[in-house]
Amino acid sequence: MKTRSLISAVEGVLRQGRALLQTISNEDYTRKEDGPYGASIGAHYRHVLDHFLCLIEGLWDGEINYDQRTRSPELEGSVEAALAATEDLIETLRCLSADVLQQDCTVVYSVGYGDGEAQAVRSVVAREVMFCVGHAIHHYAILKLLCAERTVALPYEFGIAPSTLKHLEAQTAQ
Repeated sequence: MKTRSLISAVEGVLRQGRALLQTISNEDYTRKEDGPYGASIGAHYRHVLDHFLCLIEGLWDGEINYDQRTRSPELEGSVEAALAATEDLIETLRCLSADVLQQDCTVVYSVGYGDGEAQAVRSVVAREVMFCVGHAIHHYAILKLLCAERTVALPYEFGIAPSTLKHLEAQTAQ
């Protein structure tokens, strides 16, 4: 496992989030879409932060519980608060050592829609960092669509998986 590469990836995805926050107005950040399932940009971005925050919290006791998200109204309703949390996450995750990344952990996450309990599985911290990065990119793709409706400009690569970018570059080179 290449620690620097993984830390660079997490920093990169959070810097993309920071760029979004530095571009968007608080009004656009908090405005919900019409309909019963309409979520704001802030709700999606808060959800991204929640997963990284669960990861950090889980480092203390070896259990990362993605169902125990704080769902902070402040992070969802304030660009300034989300930006501060993003900066804190960049600084915290930048300091993860190879030893920490290789630590075993238990991950708790509800994956079924029935009445069953959340599932607990073994993992390692590095795998969960990778999950949080991929999860962020997935939500960034949704955010990119919401931002386009509000004419908020984002970089081309925002919300596109690194493997997809590499594939597209290879296609263009041929």
